[in-house]
Amino acid sequence: MESSVILCRQINELDLVDFLQRLAFTPNKIRGNDYWYLSPLREEKTASFKINRTKNVWYDHGTGQGGGVVDFLMQFWNSGVAEVLQKYSLLNASYTPLGNRTGPGQEMERKTPQNEGGKIFILSESQLSDPALIRYLRSRGIPLLIARQYCCQVVFELYKKKQLAIGFKNEGGGFELRNPHFKGSSSPKRPFLIQNEPGGAAKELTVLEGFFSFLSLKTLEYIRPDLVQIITENKTDYLILNSLAFFEKSREQMEKYGTINLLLDRDKMGLATTGKALTWSSKFRDKSGLYEQYKDLNDFLKAHMGPDKNKGRKNSKS
Repeated sequence: MESSVILCRQINELDLVDFLQRLAFTPNKIRGNDYWYLSPLREEKTASFKINRTKNVWYDHGTGQGGGVVDFLMQFWNSGVAEVLQKYSLLNASYTPLGNRTGPGQEMERKTPQNEGGKIFILSESQLSDPALIRYLRSRGIPLLIARQYCCQVVFELYKKKQLAIGFKNEGGGFELRNPHFKGSSSPKRPFLIQNEPGGAAKELTVLEGFFSFLSLKTLEYIRPDLVQIITENKTDYLILNSLAFFEKSREQMEKYGTINLLLDRDKMGLATTGKALTWSSKFRDKSGLYEQYKDLNDFLKAHMGPDKNKGRKNSKS
């Protein structure tokens, strides 16, 4: 516990401007100690994400959220504190202490694939075949046949190290990347709409946070169609958000459908987002009751169908 507190303190001592620079985000404008960016947490055309470099805090005017470096990484990685600390430790990221920063008047170094410290570079993509990735899919309860329909095998580079991951491509060409030891994404980070029929004939839309929840739903369609009928009896399109930060930005797109089935995670943020959507319109329907004792649809799938039965309950000690 004490080590976690110390690591949180170290991460919050990162110079956030320099850290974003390493992630390939540069400010659109600088006004004194205020650095303005196109938000790295969502899609926008006018810079509304501000870092006060003196205080080393950020504020996203588009969402009303802000905080320190740990708060930013929780949003950027869509993770809790424990997972942020784990990812940070795995990446072994160096940080610039607050006393050793480049000043507002100094030009920031232009990053390249050779000197970029924290950006993911996609090197290749191919059909899923790596035994370790296939075992990982099996541990998540996902059949290879289903994963191959929507995902690929990606070789990427991060911190000058090549890694292999399951890749889920979004509508902007970026990838959500997963392997047993890594969870991240390449730029641009965006949602992905999967249309069940060409021409947008579907009347319903099913919204999920991440692609493993989507793969879990497709697996349930295959092995337990009776459960999926609880969610929808009609043909539906699917919107995979890849981050809750895109939920409100996708509202106009979602409300084009007559019925919107919400299968968001049942954590604090997911439940709050679902509750907010239910106040927008009667089109939105909370369908997460199917897995109400679990954090998400994949935990439900693993507990009932996968090798790790009874793990994943929200009240589990594991």
